[in-house]
Amino acid sequence: MKHSLLSVLLALPLSACAAGASGDAPSLAKRPVEGRFDVAPPPVAVPPPGPLPADLAGRLARWKADAAAGERAFAAEHSAAATRVAAAAGAPVASERWIVAQQAISRLVAARAPVSAALADIDRLYVERSVAEAVDGLPAIHALRERLAGLVSAQDAAIAALAAELLGA
Repeated sequence: MKHSLLSVLLALPLSACAAGASGDAPSLAKRPVEGRFDVAPPPVAVPPPGPLPADLAGRLARWKADAAAGERAFAAEHSAAATRVAAAAGAPVASERWIVAQQAISRLVAARAPVSAALADIDRLYVERSVAEAVDGLPAIHALRERLAGLVSAQDAAIAALAAELLGA
């Protein structure tokens, strides 16, 4: 008796599933009303950005000049740092040659400050103008920002390579 009651209880949920598959369930096909609202929104005319405002042209020129000076200073320090790191190859950490090479890398990091500062300033300007929806000059600002970001990235890679070489990695 116990066994037959268990089999009946187990069969009830299965019979309910079979009844649901008989066609009583609603169709999932697309109804005619569902396609009526598939309308593309009207195009929005966005005027192209105008030229860089005069008050910003001087700031961009200054940042370009700062970046160029920083790039030259970095190149000069990079050559000296590379020489000192090569001289410290195989030297133990905290030895005289290792410390001199580490100091050269530190000067290299300091030499990149003008480029990093210019990038930070132009990032701030780009965000401020974007938030204010002041699109005039954004292409020029963005172009300089991309150039400076590329310089910073290349300088990061050069510093990392020298540091790795110094550590013998």
